[in-house]
Amino acid sequence: MRFILGFLSGLLGALAGWSALAALVVMLAGPDRDGGIAMGAFFDIGPIGGVVGLVAGIWLFVRFGLVRNVAPEPVTEAHEAAPPRATRLSFPFAITVLLVVAGLGYWGWYELIRSPNLSHGFMTLQVEFRLPPGMSLPDQEEDVHIEVEEATGYANAMLPPNWRAHDGDRKAIISTVSLMYKTRHRAVSLTLPDVPTQRWSIDLPSDPDPTPGFSPWRTASEPSPARIEMHFRLSADR
Repeated sequence: MRFILGFLSGLLGALAGWSALAALVVMLAGPDRDGGIAMGAFFDIGPIGGVVGLVAGIWLFVRFGLVRNVAPEPVTEAHEAAPPRATRLSFPFAITVLLVVAGLGYWGWYELIRSPNLSHGFMTLQVEFRLPPGMSLPDQEEDVHIEVEEATGYANAMLPPNWRAHDGDRKAIISTVSLMYKTRHRAVSLTLPDVPTQRWSIDLPSDPDPTPGFSPWRTASEPSPARIEMHFRLSADR
């Protein structure tokens, strides 16, 4: 039984170390739109944490997993050998194991069942900005910086070849970005030369469906003299 418990403790430590190191790498690396960082973290770096966790799990079990009963030993005759003292599983060690199992179970449910990714997979958010009358577009694409915030990550929007557009006599900017995570926190910001950065919230559900058309035009969340307007449309890639 001692061998089996030690093996299970090592196996649990390996799972915990593998998952923890992979999750740490993904967290430190930041947004991962194509999934390459997550795959590399899980299959290339995660096994290192698994080996460390295996050794740590076995060592912790040997060191703290079993304790001897402290009940007083019965009085025996001098010629009788003292019976071996029984051992039991350490209560703090058992609680720690249960917490680790619960954490791994929640992580597995979140990643494999609940899934943090959108039900439609990657979705394309088309964002358009309409400049106020008389305001001209920048000459260079590099002068336009559009950043989309999704959950805790950021992504730079792409400008298509026809990014310079117009709506009547007003100049406009066309951009697109991919969304992939379930979250209620989405926002977009626009930075142009000599114009303060302006920010808009993206009013979408946590796990949205494609929108039938563009949203109404609206100005930035914070009042700005440059009254640039934004609207968006969401489409599914599959």
